[in-house]
Amino acid sequence: MEKLLTKEEIDALVAAVFDGTLVPDNELAKAGPQAQQFDLLDIEAHRAIPNLDIVYDGFIRYNRVTMSNRLGRMVDIKKEEAVPYKFGDFLSVLPSPVCMAIYKMDPLKGAALIAFDSTLVFTIVDSILGGSGVPSGQGMNRLFTSIELRLVEKIVKDALADLERAWAPLCPASMNLLRLEMNPRLVNIVPPEYQVVTMSMKIQIEETVGSMILAIPFLTIEPIRDKLKRGVQMDMMVVDPLWSYRLSEELMGAPMDMSVEMGGATISLADLMGLTPGDVIMLDSSGKDELVVKVGGTKKFMGIAGVSGGNKAVQITRTLTGGED
Repeated sequence: MEKLLTKEEIDALVAAVFDGTLVPDNELAKAGPQAQQFDLLDIEAHRAIPNLDIVYDGFIRYNRVTMSNRLGRMVDIKKEEAVPYKFGDFLSVLPSPVCMAIYKMDPLKGAALIAFDSTLVFTIVDSILGGSGVPSGQGMNRLFTSIELRLVEKIVKDALADLERAWAPLCPASMNLLRLEMNPRLVNIVPPEYQVVTMSMKIQIEETVGSMILAIPFLTIEPIRDKLKRGVQMDMMVVDPLWSYRLSEELMGAPMDMSVEMGGATISLADLMGLTPGDVIMLDSSGKDELVVKVGGTKKFMGIAGVSGGNKAVQITRTLTGGED
């Protein structure tokens, strides 16, 4: 049992302090190492997250190609800056209206979020529905409908898949969407006083520019902080996927020679030399038979001859696979 001071001992101790024979600070200094105070929520202590921008660079390379293919438009993504916030302060600076996607990063603890501003949301919706991709100014400050959120969910799931690829060299994680939310007051991935690191990105879809913000709690990143300090080798990111996308676009516009064989005939050299204008050569097929369509001199399709818009044409009936005559 811990020893307690008696009343007489306490009185003697107080008297020694008043007399000056006992200095409390000097006595505490003799006690050896003292416990130090740390503020685990101090924003300055977590300001630098080394090499986290490498992960975001990889995400940008992947996602601009994925989003371009999804929307059918050229998309460019530019990283702005990583800023630490207290989570409550971060929610207060989000644009309004805003679409927030909350997701888990298994096996890391906690949840993270991606926020889209209204310009980006309406541009995505307009592009997916076949519009011009330039949202009108009317109704831009309203809340999003359930149909619009379902369309944005496709983009969110694409982004989470790209985040998995970007994190894989450092820490393989499974990104699982929990829900979409429009009201910041209903989002509580961490308590308001806890710190999150945010990354703002500008998303340019042709002529329209929107904003996307990624936020991850420091408590989620802390277990892999040493890995971030050591850095990672991004060998798989050496080739820029955007270059592949542009190359495929150019190839799709390249001209190709196409020809249709109406039939064939076998004649002797003497008959060939004796042909004159007006002679008729009988072919070995009728006009109702399937014709061979060649692309670049290679048999590719079968079709039926006909007329379209007053021009001779061929209707494709089937595609030839390797080995077919």
